[in-house]
Amino acid sequence: MSRFTRFLAVDWSGAKGARQKGIALGLALADGGAPVLVTPPDPKGWARAEVLALLSSLEEPTLVGLDLGIGLPHVDGGAFFPGWDASPGDARGLWALIDALCTDDPNLEAGGFVSHPEASRYFRHGAGLEGDRFLLPDATSREGRFRVAEIAQRAAGVRPVSNFNLVGAAQVGKSSLTGMRMLHRLGPRVPVWPVDPLPEQGSVVTEIYTSVAARLGGVTGAATKIRSYEALNDALDALGSPPVKGSGPIDDHSSDALLTAAWLRRVHAERDLWHPPGLTADVARTEGWTFGAF
Repeated sequence: MSRFTRFLAVDWSGAKGARQKGIALGLALADGGAPVLVTPPDPKGWARAEVLALLSSLEEPTLVGLDLGIGLPHVDGGAFFPGWDASPGDARGLWALIDALCTDDPNLEAGGFVSHPEASRYFRHGAGLEGDRFLLPDATSREGRFRVAEIAQRAAGVRPVSNFNLVGAAQVGKSSLTGMRMLHRLGPRVPVWPVDPLPEQGSVVTEIYTSVAARLGGVTGAATKIRSYEALNDALDALGSPPVKGSGPIDDHSSDALLTAAWLRRVHAERDLWHPPGLTADVARTEGWTFGAF
C-alpha cells in the first residue's frame, strides 16, 4: 500500500444548494508534513460536481477517503429494498438507480429518490415519519437497518446512524445518497474499494468514518468532533503528524478532513484493514465497507 503518494479525505455534505460549506478536503503527502486543506474554486465553498471533477482527474496515485456510506444494508434483508421488484443486486446498480431517479435534482441532490413512491417507504423522514418499510418485520430496535461494516464500527465503540435515517444532526443518509450519485458518475475512472477489487497501481476511493480516525487520534468520549486548532494538533501528534498552523476555533468539517487525511497516511499500509473478517465477497459487492472498521 505504500505506493500511494497522496491521501485525500473528503468530508461530504448532503445539504441542498449549489455550494456547500460542509464539504472540506484534507490532503496529506506520503513524504510527510502537516495535512493541508484543498482550497475550493469558490469562496462560498465546494460544489459537489467540482469534487467529482477533481476525483475524475487524479494524476498521482491517491488514496481517497469519502466520509459517507457507499452502500445501503443488504445482508440483513437479502436486498437493499425487500419487497420492491426494482431493488438492484449490487452497489453499482444501487448507485445507478439513485442517479436515475434524481435526474431532475440539481447539484447532485437526492430529493427525487427519497420522495419516490416506492423508495420513500424505506426511509425515516422526520420525527414519527417513517416509511412502512423502514424496519424489517423482525426488527428488535427502532434505530433502523445497519450494514455489516456499521455493526463492526459499533463493536469498536463508535455509533454510526442507519443510512435509511434522514433525521437529526448525526444522520448521514442524505450525504450517502448524494455521494452515491457522485460515485455512479465517477464510473470506472477510479476504483471504489471494496466494491471493486483493490488495484495494484493508481488511485483508489474508499469509505471512511471520521470518528474512527478521531479515536486513533486520542479523542475519547461520546463526541468525536474537534473544534479547536489546539485539540486538532494534539490528535495529529498522536498520529505522528506535524501540526497545522493556527489557533483558536476551527470548524469541524475542516478538522475532520485534516485529521482523517493524516490518519489515512498513518494506517493505510496495515494489511489487516484491507482484509477485515466481516468483509465477504457478497458484502463487498453489495454493501461495501468502511476502511478502518474491523
